[in-house]
Parts: sequence; structure tokens; C-alpha cells
Amino acid sequence: MSDDGPSPSPRQRVHVTALDVEILRHGGAWDETNVRDATIELAVHAALAVAPPSNAAHYEITIVLTDDGEIRDLNRTWRGMDRPTNVLSFPAGDVPSATRLPDDPDFNGAPIPLGDIVIAFETTRAEADDKPISLSDHLSHLVVHGTLHLLGFDHLNDEEAEDMESLERKALASLGIADPYAMDGDPQLDGEAGLAEIA
Repeated sequence: MSDDGPSPSPRQRVHVTALDVEILRHGGAWDETNVRDATIELAVHAALAVAPPSNAAHYEITIVLTDDGEIRDLNRTWRGMDRPTNVLSFPAGDVPSATRLPDDPDFNGAPIPLGDIVIAFETTRAEADDKPISLSDHLSHLVVHGTLHLLGFDHLNDEEAEDMESLERKALASLGIADPYAMDGDPQLDGEAGLAEIA
């Protein structure tokens, strides 16, 4: 696994009572695939099922499906790496604290943002072809991976990587997707946690 930017700390477990998933498609490449929004939403829910945050709340996540050019710009801007990558995660900040929960008198009822996940078409397609697995299954893996980053998980050392991979396996198994780490020639996920939320 590659190293990532900072993750929310301390990580809390929060039970999601409601979740809004906004999916933005930049460019046309993703539109020409058979990947449906429902597939992406299921992957987000699968990640939250294996690693729920600890306070009941209404959350939102944005998934941006883009191309290698846009993700390369983001990778260069936020991580100083002038190359495309498969997925970048941009946590909205710390995992929401009790002061942002519905029982707070200042809570306005708006969903609490967990952050944004950006996924590049060309890199994701090439990795899926190399494995070989379906684009939909590999995208689901990247969505699960990115969502876990938004929830504060990371893979900066072997122990963290094992914990995160175990959660990914459980989430993907719940979707009927084979263990991506057991495949021969499996390219490592290059997913990165970014430093800021993208509008």
C-alpha cells in the first residue's frame, strides 16, 4: 500500500441513521460503462456496515467519477505527486463529534459531510483489465477503500494495512465480490487520503 495523508483523529465509531451519496460524473468515459449509481451506493453502504461511525447521525459522501487528467491535477496539488492515481479520499475533517449530532441545539438538520472520494476512469479500467476483474467490481473496491479512509482508517504501517484490508474483504464479500488481495498479480491500491474536501 502506498502512504496516505493525515486521517481523522481520534477515530470514533458512529452509527449511521441516514446516508446521502452524491455521485458526480466528470467527462463522458464513466457514462459509457455499465457502472450504475446503485452499485456505487451499495459499496459505500457496505463499507459503513463493517466500520460504522459511534453516534447516530445523517451523513453525506460525494463520489466524483473523473479521468486521469483531473485526478493527476488533484494528486499534484494536494500530495505533490505529478501522476494519476486510482482513488483519492478527501475527509471533510474529524469524524463528527457529539457537538455536531442531532441532539445539539445548534444542529440545523443538514447532513454531516464525511468527505469526497475521487476515482479516475483510465487507471481504474487498466487495473481491472490487468487483474482481470470487472470494472464494476474494481470500482466497488475503490469506493470501499476510499470510504474507509473517510472514516479514519489508513494503511501507513503493516498493522493498519492488515486491519483496513480485513474490513475491505468483509465489505466486498457482503457484495459478492472476491477477495482482491488474494488474486495473483494484484496491483496494490494506490488510493490516497487527501488533505481537503473538494467542492
